[in-house]
Amino acid sequence: MDTTNPAAVLDEAGLNREAIEELHRLARRAADAGGTVLQSHYGNLSDIRCKGRVGDLVTAADLEAEEVVIRLLRSETPQVGILAEESGSRGPQEGLQWVIDPLDGTTNFAHGYPLFATSVGLCWKGTPLLGAISIPYLHQTYHCCPGLGAFCNDKPIGVSRCESLEDSLLVTGFAYDRHNRLDNNYAEFCWMSHRTRGVRRGGAAAVDLAFVAAGLLDGYWERGLAPWDLAAGVALVRLAGGLVSGYRNEPFDLHSGHVIAAGQSIHTLLTDELSKVSPLDGAGYGAPEIGSMGF
Repeated sequence: MDTTNPAAVLDEAGLNREAIEELHRLARRAADAGGTVLQSHYGNLSDIRCKGRVGDLVTAADLEAEEVVIRLLRSETPQVGILAEESGSRGPQEGLQWVIDPLDGTTNFAHGYPLFATSVGLCWKGTPLLGAISIPYLHQTYHCCPGLGAFCNDKPIGVSRCESLEDSLLVTGFAYDRHNRLDNNYAEFCWMSHRTRGVRRGGAAAVDLAFVAAGLLDGYWERGLAPWDLAAGVALVRLAGGLVSGYRNEPFDLHSGHVIAAGQSIHTLLTDELSKVSPLDGAGYGAPEIGSMGF
């Protein structure tokens, strides 16, 4: 089965047009419900905790938004499995699965920086089918469905037609484990900054992917991501006409943690350029201990 072909995936999943459109509406409702919770907490946080890794935070808003999203999805689709960032997996883990990030961009949120979102994706055996990403501060919900396309609120969107890296604006991010490994994306960030109009670091993978789908950004790459960071956004980029792959242009794997997403004209250019980059020596940016740890 060609997992990049929505029709083939839907056929294997046994989903007709009526069923997939109903699931799409549910994803949008769930993302909006989570976004409403986030907005109610925004700027008024009192409970911020670290989950163990430096910079990996959880707030009361994460937990409340996830509870609201899961309650809605389970009431409407009890037969569909769930994988959520804060509470893990429940229900069937084969076949259809909701993949949820109740608050993508928690560090942004905790600091009052307005790029954060609730992301709800639906996957079939690990292949993103559809999704919705609510960005409450912007009053925008990006959503997509096979057969319908991709949208921001009710406006159709599509990836950019940029044809050269020199004319592109890209976005990337840095994983939580960047403090203890050389493969930390620092070198790639510098390299691409010198070969494009600019590289942004938004701090929320779902938002980055939504902006690529809408053509606001021309391409995105990152490593160290979790399935809930990617599911809805990957579906958006694909259904907005873009290409999504692994780092070496291999088929995208939701569980690999690596992604390159871009408009069709520059996806290969971005992939090829990133393949030229070697990690920076930790001593060069004030972390000599990394270079001596064998990473």
